[in-house]
Order: sequence, then structure tokens, then C-alpha cells
Amino acid sequence: MSRPLRIEFPGAIYHVESKGRPGMAVYKDEEDRKRFLNVLSNVVDRFGWLIHSYILMDSGYRFVLEIPEGNLSKGMRQLNGVYTQLFNKRHDVRGPVFQGRFKSVLFEKKSFLLPVCRDVVLGSRESKKNQGSTANSWSSYKAIAGQEKAPQFLYVKDVLSFFGKREETARRKYREYMRKKIVGGSPLSDRKSQVLLGRPKFLNEMKPILEGQRLAKKGPKLVRRRKSLKVLFKKIDGKTREMRNQLISEAHIDHGYTLMEIGDELGLHYTTVSKVINK
Repeated sequence: MSRPLRIEFPGAIYHVESKGRPGMAVYKDEEDRKRFLNVLSNVVDRFGWLIHSYILMDSGYRFVLEIPEGNLSKGMRQLNGVYTQLFNKRHDVRGPVFQGRFKSVLFEKKSFLLPVCRDVVLGSRESKKNQGSTANSWSSYKAIAGQEKAPQFLYVKDVLSFFGKREETARRKYREYMRKKIVGGSPLSDRKSQVLLGRPKFLNEMKPILEGQRLAKKGPKLVRRRKSLKVLFKKIDGKTREMRNQLISEAHIDHGYTLMEIGDELGLHYTTVSKVINK
């Protein structure tokens, strides 16, 4: 049986899942979980990822991941590979920790970001066993709900934007949304060919790739619309730091410019740009 096609382009967003080998716990204790999240934070910083939602389970992990630079596979190799080394060294074992390749579903952000993020936190078998969003402390729920400080790698802005502009109100409405009874099962049940989830227009855009055609490196319709960096950062010296940071986020997230491209334009190191975007 052939492997599902991996579609990658700048600005793509995925549900990602990786499971441990049968009968093996990926995290044996709290220290393992902390180490994994530390590796994840480093990978997010290095590859410019945006993590919108996550959960760590004994059997593995799930998260919603956006890749402004089109580097899903490279980052995942780093994440699983480095954690495996740390796990094996700490527990004096050998061999792979994770079972085969990670699974990813590319989905349409506007229509499915909220339900997929919710499914990540609430939809796992282990979460259901524990009855709800607040049961698993190793998830993004409390950070987005405003019940604890968000880790540096978690990007909460897009999820909260669905609930209004005022942060306090948005977090309250998010909590209400998460408490509502799930109707119709997991949104991931509706995916096509195991790798796509979206409305007909989105699926039609992706159809040529599923049929074997190569995807342009810049992704569907992205480059034709985007402004140049010189236009985006016009008269940047006269703007406040907050305004500058907003423009940096816009350049990276909305227009698909890499961290290094933005850094070169502004005279900043790419790690500084990454911290601005993930703040």
C-alpha cells in the first residue's frame, strides 16, 4: 500500500498526530513531557511554526500546526528525532519511540481551525476518559482559556480572534465553546483521501496535487496577492514597536515571507523575528 501524499507549502495548516509503538508509553512521567515540550519549543523557534492547539497523551501527541515556511517534514524529523534521543538516553533504552511516520491532515483554516483545535483537546480517547477539557493538564486548553500562562511556543491569537477583539471576552467565550456538547463526531472524519479536510472549493484547489501534479513552491494563490516587504515596512522607523511587531506578524502569516527574509529587510536576526511572531 502506497503512503499518503504529503502536501507542503508556505501557509499550510495541519492536524498532526504521532503515536508511540504498540504497548509503549511515549511519556513515562512528567519530566518526559517537560522535555518533549522543550524540544517542541526549540523546533517552533527554529522553523517558524505556529502551534494553535496541542495535547500530550501517554500514547503520543496531537497538535494543530501552521507552517509559514513550508517545512513540515523537516521540522517533524527534528522534533521526533531529538525527543527520541533524549528519551532513550534517560531511560537507557534503544530503538524508535514513535510508530512509523507521523500522520498529517491538511485542512482549510477559515472553516475548520476552531473545530479541529477543539477536537485535538477534547477528541482523544484519553481525554474523553478524563471527562473534558480541563482534565488533561498537558494540553493547550488552560493557556487559551486564560487559566494559566501560555507557553512561548503556543500561538493563541488566531483561535481567540474567532470570539472577539477583547481578550477577556474572547477567553470567556472560548471556554463556553469548549464546554458545548460535541455534535456529529470529529471533523476529521470528513477528510478526503486521508490527507485533506475542507469545503469543495478548497478540495478542488488541492485536487491536482492529489492527482500527481507538483505544487508551486509558494502555495496556491499566495504570492500573487502579497505585498512586497518594502511596501509592508514603508516608513517603519516612524512606527511604534507594537506597530512594527504587528507588521512583522502580517508579513510572516498573511504574506508567507520567511523569518530570514523579514529579518534581512529590518536588520533583525531571524530568532528575534520568531519571538515577535510567537509572542
